Parts: sequence; structure tokens; C-alpha cells
Amino acid sequence: MDLFLQQVLNGLTLGGIYSLVALGLTLVYGIMAVPNFAHGAFYMVGAFAAFYLSTRFGLGYWSAMAAAAVCVGVLAVLAERLVFYPLRNAPELAPMIAAIGLMLFLEAAAQALWGTDFHRMSPPWPGVLDWSGVIAPIQRLLIIGGAFGLVLVLQLFLHHTVAGSTILAVAQNREGAALMGIDPRKVGMATFALSGVLAAVAAALYAPINLIYPAMGQLVILKAFVIIILGGMGSVPGAVVGGLIIGLAESFGAFYVSPDYQDLIAFVLLVAILSLRPQGLFSREMRAS
Repeated sequence: MDLFLQQVLNGLTLGGIYSLVALGLTLVYGIMAVPNFAHGAFYMVGAFAAFYLSTRFGLGYWSAMAAAAVCVGVLAVLAERLVFYPLRNAPELAPMIAAIGLMLFLEAAAQALWGTDFHRMSPPWPGVLDWSGVIAPIQRLLIIGGAFGLVLVLQLFLHHTVAGSTILAVAQNREGAALMGIDPRKVGMATFALSGVLAAVAAALYAPINLIYPAMGQLVILKAFVIIILGGMGSVPGAVVGGLIIGLAESFGAFYVSPDYQDLIAFVLLVAILSLRPQGLFSREMRAS
């Protein structure tokens, strides 16, 4: 039982990080109908920003996380204005190619600025808790609490505030929302900023137990795409549930099968579930139109 609970803890940690990254991705897809491959690079920039703000400028962990979230939010807005918005009427493949190009550019820029060395951020509260044989590092508990706390805040924001309602309105019917006086351009910028903030917070939460390097976002973004396809592209609950499914499956698979197959499990699950439910687990509440 102790080993089982240990894997649940590890799975919730992974699931929380995957859910935050997938949420930002599904928000952008709902507004722009663009699979933003550069979102993994935003995640990477968030990790580097938090690390260097902490080590070079002496900011505390939480201050570095907040500053990194602002930096990546601004970067995401610039990407929307300079890369994606000019391509809004281009053929469908053009924004996807632009996103891949932006991802490669940001990774190359990170390598030029910060090098190829591996880094790890110091946790705010080092140490572990021992609950009847279950070893729980404090940072993992922070990840679980912080990630799912943010998920709850995001749901409340989307469904119980005017700003959140405008995002959902534009996602469901862009032209109709514009006729009601909503500016889709501002909503697109706000959505990209929100996605960047989520990616940066996820990266800063995970940085104390994960290595930081320029290509760290590649595998994360692939799994995030698996999650939003699995949960239903455009579905916020689907991103959360999909993240939990993948996180728990990877944790149990690595322990009971082999760590060598951990990264393969997400793609095997995707094929298995979509063969039974091609539309994903949840209906799409955000549809770009």
C-alpha cells in the first residue's frame, strides 16, 4: 500500500504540471485554432527566467516565479502580435509552421544566452515528510497544491468573471462576440498572456525537481498535445483530467513496468482511448470559429 500511495503522489505531481501546460495550450487553441508548438518553448523560458532571477538577481523563489510569469506572459503577447496575428487569414498550415519556427528560434536563443548546461533551481522549503512510510518531498506537495489551486482559480475566472466570459464568447463564436462589442484582438492577446503565465508557473514549480535546459519543453509539449487531444481539444476539464490520467499512468507504468517506457505510455494511452472515443473524453467548451 505504501508503494501504491507513493506512485499516486508521483502521478499527481506529474499530472499537475501536465495539466497547467495543457490548459494554456487548449486556451490558445480555443481562441486561435492554432496548435501552438511554441508553448513548450514558453515553458522552457519560464524555467530559465525563474532560475536566473533567483540565482543572479537574488530574488526569492516566489518572487522569481511571479517575475518569470510576467516575462513569459509578455513574450507570449509579443508572439501573438508579431507571429500569429498577421497569419490569421493565412492557410491553415502557415500558423503551425510559424509556431514550429518560433519554438526553434526560442530554443536557439536560450542556448546562445544560457548555454547547454543543465541547471536545477533551489526549492523554497527543502525536506521531506514521512506519512506512515510514504515519502513526500515538500516540493511535490507544493506542485500538487499550486497546480490544482491554479486550475480552480482558472475555472472560476472563466465562468464567473466578465473577462473570462469574453474569452469563452470569442472561442465559441468570434464574429458573434465582435457584434456584441467584444474586441477579439484584445481577447487573443489576453489569452496568449494567460497561457504564458500558466507555462511559466508550471516550469517554476517543477524546476526544483527537474533539470532546466534549452530543449526541456519538447517532450512536455508533445505530452500536452496528447492530453488536449485525449481530453477533447478546447475542453478545460478535459485538459485537467487528461493531465491526471497521463501523470498517473506514467508513474505507475515506470514503477510496475519499466522507467524506459515511461514516455511511451502517454502515446499508447492516446491510441487506446481515441480508438474507443475519437472525440476525446469531454465535449469541447471552447471552439474557435
